Amino acid sequence: MKRVPLLFINVVIIATCGLIYELLAATVSSYVLGDSVTQFSLIIGIYLFAMGVGSWLSGFLETELAEKFVDIELAVAIIGGFSAPLLFLTFATVTYFSAILYSMVFVIGVLVGLEIPLLMRILKDELDFKDLVSRVLALDYVGALLAALMFPIFLVPRLGLNRTSLLFGMLNAAVGLWGTWLLEPLIKTRRLTVLRIKGFIVLVLLTIGFIKADSLTTLAEDALFPDQIIYAKSSPYQRIVVTRGKLGHSLFLNGNLQFTSFDEYRYHEALVHPAFAAFDGTPRRILVLGGGDGLAVREILKYPTVESVTLVDLDPMMTRLSSELPALAELSRHALDDPRVSVINADAFVWLDKVDAGLFDIAIADFPDPNNFALGKLYSTRFYHLLRARLQPEAAVVIQCTSPFYARNSFWSIIKTLEASGFHVKPFQTAVPSFGVWGYALARLEPFDVPERPVDGIELRYLNDHSFAGLFELPSDMTLPSDDIEINRLDNQALVRYYEEEWRRFE
Repeated sequence: MKRVPLLFINVVIIATCGLIYELLAATVSSYVLGDSVTQFSLIIGIYLFAMGVGSWLSGFLETELAEKFVDIELAVAIIGGFSAPLLFLTFATVTYFSAILYSMVFVIGVLVGLEIPLLMRILKDELDFKDLVSRVLALDYVGALLAALMFPIFLVPRLGLNRTSLLFGMLNAAVGLWGTWLLEPLIKTRRLTVLRIKGFIVLVLLTIGFIKADSLTTLAEDALFPDQIIYAKSSPYQRIVVTRGKLGHSLFLNGNLQFTSFDEYRYHEALVHPAFAAFDGTPRRILVLGGGDGLAVREILKYPTVESVTLVDLDPMMTRLSSELPALAELSRHALDDPRVSVINADAFVWLDKVDAGLFDIAIADFPDPNNFALGKLYSTRFYHLLRARLQPEAAVVIQCTSPFYARNSFWSIIKTLEASGFHVKPFQTAVPSFGVWGYALARLEPFDVPERPVDGIELRYLNDHSFAGLFELPSDMTLPSDDIEINRLDNQALVRYYEEEWRRFE
């Protein structure tokens, strides 16, 4: 019969939609909570368990299977389709967000778990059991693969989280409507019209939501951010939001504050100038890893001896940000437009391993905090060994190391990892009013003394001889808490575990 291959197409769509909803929930939770590793793990586990519950519950459905299949499809469409907008909106307004998140994942999982068994039972009279199971399950996994590939490569970068969610809700609703024709012989005549009207209403609601998705996103982000949003875009790697308020402009990546223009100079002066003070020679070739906003490069270009700056940042949307926002270009003094600066959009880990760019006098690593495994690798022994190979013997390095006050174990894990990689390290810290006490590591390949003062003749707003010396004085509550702090390696990602445990206390 013609409807058999068409129903198999439905299997692919169902599997794709189900996995997309799971990925959306995990991504939204990572974005708003900044705790991606734990959230992804919990959501995947809850979703798979819920699918098992749904499969078990399908055994209690005895009659009107085709009608129930269409109803379930429409329920998945409306709940899954509006899942991302609802999660964004509730995060900013309720204190029990996690309960809503996990409940929604569970409900969607149960509904998706009901769908495939019902389809198999609907088709059982048309195919041998062996062919039925092999084809349905094979197509189920094909749909999952399609979803896994489409989500990061095409959907989120081009459509955003909310519009992706609503699009797949529309697909589910279309499958439900389609099912009323495919399964028409199995549905009672009096129910056909009702099912089609419900399907049409759901599809219209989701279509309106899709058209108004930007408004939904704005509404959700307006609730998340206290200041006016002047820029908000999703790249393949992150959500970039810039706000403007009484303290100036602020940059957020995946909901995490990166800087506020009111006091960012404190952070960036502490990030850059200790490396120049610790370098014994004439600094000419500088490497910046991360720092796509150009503010670290601004500080580097204050040194007249600098001949070249190589900036390696994964996200081209991030390095183009100053060209789209004149206020940020002014803040960075158009640093990325300087002819001495080369911007390379690449994974720093891969770039260090594969590209022969010569040796550098100074390296500045300004990566986001290690809140997931993809970022954790940039703080690992393997990464620091790759970095060593790109440095002159007398080179100086500064690494941003998260807060030694809020995340003490994380801070010292980075310090110990650098030492295990062959660096001699001097930890230091400074106060940045926007986000508190922040930590760094000054490192060299040879033993060295703490520099006493910044380089003479450089324009500085924050650092002077007194404040510079104070950077390297760690209070007792920021010193090494235990000799048992683990080194961060690729095969253990101890730093990410420390980071999650410590920052989760402040959610």
